[in-house]
Amino acid sequence: MNRSVLVTVHTGRGPAVESARLVVNRLVEAGMTVRVLDMESEEIGCMGVDVVPCDPTAAKDAEIMIVLGGDGSLLRAAELARPARTPLFGVNLGHVGFLAEAEVDDLFTAVDSVVAGRYDVEERMTVDVLARLNGQVLADTWALNEATVEKTDRMLELVAEIDGRPLSRWGCDGVICATPTGSTAYAFSAGGPIVWPEVEALLMVPISAHALFAKPLVVSPRSTVAVEILPDTPGGVLWCDGRRRFELPPGARVEVRRGQIPVRLARLHGIENTGAPFTDRLVAKFELPVQGWRGRVRP
Repeated sequence: MNRSVLVTVHTGRGPAVESARLVVNRLVEAGMTVRVLDMESEEIGCMGVDVVPCDPTAAKDAEIMIVLGGDGSLLRAAELARPARTPLFGVNLGHVGFLAEAEVDDLFTAVDSVVAGRYDVEERMTVDVLARLNGQVLADTWALNEATVEKTDRMLELVAEIDGRPLSRWGCDGVICATPTGSTAYAFSAGGPIVWPEVEALLMVPISAHALFAKPLVVSPRSTVAVEILPDTPGGVLWCDGRRRFELPPGARVEVRRGQIPVRLARLHGIENTGAPFTDRLVAKFELPVQGWRGRVRP
């Protein structure tokens, strides 16, 4: 059976490119077919690889997609992996790196685990995002972390809606509609709650709202969350995962609902600090103080 792996890297970082070369060579030596993107092939410069276009066909029929970089690199890779339902395996070369499964210090051990098939796959909820103005579609897209309606110059005046019913009117810098995966990203910085990835829910987090009722909300995954920019106020902009940008004129309406296609993440097992419970990941990434913990009293 031919096992194919797509390897992508943040080419703007020299150490990341060198790590990618090591990964590619190790996979080729193990007898696996390795693909690299045409826009990255020259920087990686390895022999014995298949160069593929940077489009949704790149990950088709690949067993796994290995991504070397930070969370931004993982979000970019998700655009290629999601249509093909290919699992993403991230090696963190950034800062916090919540989406990545392994750190660069565990690079070789992690790659060997991929070669040996010692990993599981979990699905992460996404959101589908539709923006319209008087029936005209302005954007039809998706997000893994969040869809955000933001101001451009002046404060936005908007109305928030849940399941077809108005919730509140806010003068604000914007509103974040996030998934549980995105709860540790922009939504967290804006004061939203951290939600465990296996929890199925949608988050709505106002950004700097001038209102008494402007708290983060956690709603059912079956709900539709909507934001309407009032017609007589300045327009805004829609950002999805901080990567895809769409202009929102006054009167635009953005609807966010559970995505039809999830993103699949590979989780290793049998390696220290990988496949760990989400609680442990929070402690490690945020360097939370847990000194003095004794655990449950055992009989």
